[in-house]
Amino acid sequence: MTGLKHPMNNKRHAMNFRLPALAAISILVGLTPAHAQSVEEFYRGKSITLAIGFTPGGGYDLYARHLARYMGKHIPGNPTIVPQNMAGAGSLRAANFIYSAAPKDGTAFGTFARTTGLNPLLESGATFDGTKFTWLGSVTNDISLCVTWHTSKANNWENFLKVPTALGGQAPSSEPDIFANLYKNVFGAPVKLVAGYPGTNEITLAMERGEVDGLCGLSWSTIQTRHLAWLKEKKINLLVQASFKKDPEIGNVPLVMELTKDTEKLQILKLILAAQEMARPFAAPPGIPRDRAAALRAAFNATMKDPEYLADARKSRIDVNPVTGAEIDKLLAELYATPKDVITKASQAISR
Repeated sequence: MTGLKHPMNNKRHAMNFRLPALAAISILVGLTPAHAQSVEEFYRGKSITLAIGFTPGGGYDLYARHLARYMGKHIPGNPTIVPQNMAGAGSLRAANFIYSAAPKDGTAFGTFARTTGLNPLLESGATFDGTKFTWLGSVTNDISLCVTWHTSKANNWENFLKVPTALGGQAPSSEPDIFANLYKNVFGAPVKLVAGYPGTNEITLAMERGEVDGLCGLSWSTIQTRHLAWLKEKKINLLVQASFKKDPEIGNVPLVMELTKDTEKLQILKLILAAQEMARPFAAPPGIPRDRAAALRAAFNATMKDPEYLADARKSRIDVNPVTGAEIDKLLAELYATPKDVITKASQAISR
């Protein structure tokens, strides 16, 4: 019978066809690890870079180095956390690095100005989406103050609105520049901004030397940890509290939200001041593996409850009132939904 193949020949042909495919699968199986690498296995023996967006000696530097000493023991595998100062553009350099250039494998995270998450909304040179960082959390919320040296004629809020005042600044995205411009453009304060200082540590030294009258956007926590002698010796004037509510410790210093009843101005202030809720933020790059992101967040939260960490924080006068990464995610999602006209006005308010 021509044209027909014996059934056994067909079977042998099918078997021969499947053999190369089976061999390839066997090779791939041999190359696949028996199980995926765990978070502990990944981090064991490794170091994690902690990029600090400011020069040494300031408040952000203090908070970051303190966290670095304790957080590693709460990460599976106990990696070493290595702080690295990366100052520039009011901490925007470090933020851009973490967002775009840092390894996205969980071996890098950073800290930068509390206003950084809002920078893209306010068109201040940011090249990222603030909602896409892997936010680990903030050590505390805070209040920013506008301060002048005791020799300045702008020694209270009323005089600040009348007397020409030279304030130290860094870069358009930095807190000193943002708050100086905010008071100038929203309240009409006759402010002269002297920008270009690497960080608030250098601005405070310039204030002591008489190069500038003062600065705005200085954290209450920084004053308490780094400059307590100023308060005891009455070396500085506290002009205004930038927050949603007053801190009783600060005394009879006006709250900026109570200095106007203008609806538009209050909308602008609310958008800018929301950053005070994430005063000492830490974030890893977007897109890191979920299990490592979860481990870093859990380690941050555990550190905030670590008795040794808290005892050391008290000695160093570090305020610990933590905000979780999930809470920062929620806050930024709400802020990014702000009407465009309000964002435009806020952006104009913090521009020179």
